[in-house]
Amino acid sequence: MTHPIELYFWPTPNGLKISIALEEMALPYALKPVNISAGDQFKPDFLKISPNNRMPAIIDPEGPGGAPISVFESGAILQYLGRKTGKFYPGDERQRVAVEEWLFWQMANLGPATGQRGHFSVYAPKFVEDPAQLAYAQKRFANEVDRLYGVLDRRLADNAFLAGEYSIADMASWPWVNGAVRLAGPESVAAFPHLRAWLERVGARPAVQKGAAVGAELRRAIPDMNKDELNSTVKNLFGQTAQSIADAARANAN
Repeated sequence: MTHPIELYFWPTPNGLKISIALEEMALPYALKPVNISAGDQFKPDFLKISPNNRMPAIIDPEGPGGAPISVFESGAILQYLGRKTGKFYPGDERQRVAVEEWLFWQMANLGPATGQRGHFSVYAPKFVEDPAQLAYAQKRFANEVDRLYGVLDRRLADNAFLAGEYSIADMASWPWVNGAVRLAGPESVAAFPHLRAWLERVGARPAVQKGAAVGAELRRAIPDMNKDELNSTVKNLFGQTAQSIADAARANAN
């Protein structure tokens, strides 16, 4: 490649999936930070390539036929990069089905559950006055994440990686589990030895370490925010409606 892929990114698990994949596939890329706490995801130029106002997204200047292409949704990006490079996304149909099963499992299960668990344990206590209001949601998603860890542990009992060989499925799941364990502590995976071994195995890969470190300087810890900053962050991340997005897009266009 003579022109780097543009990676529209913030250091969340979904963003780190793509930085890890780009490092693993040895693709040059230029980082384009999208500060989701500040509302960058509502800017008109970003919405043109990511209509769901979510990062990550990419622009590949050397897309199919040599023409630029933009791709949004982290799973679709991983598949695109795998097809582009022929790496970590096998051409054999049976092997590809296995990769896609675990990739879509992450997208539909692991990501949403761990994300909600993080929301109700990290963000919500900062702006919900009555802790009792959070108890059910905290227990619900803690239990679901524990169930999903069990699914992973059983799969990894007989497989070094999710689809047998290391693939984009591992790149998709690892940032979510790693981030959740950092949040909840190592005891949260104490009962899952095969999952722990997989975390270490994937995390030891040099490209994963490099990709996981991308953008570390961009994220600001919640305890460092004052009340106004926290309220603004919560509004941008969790207070979105069709009207609020339209208003933000108009404001960003001016």
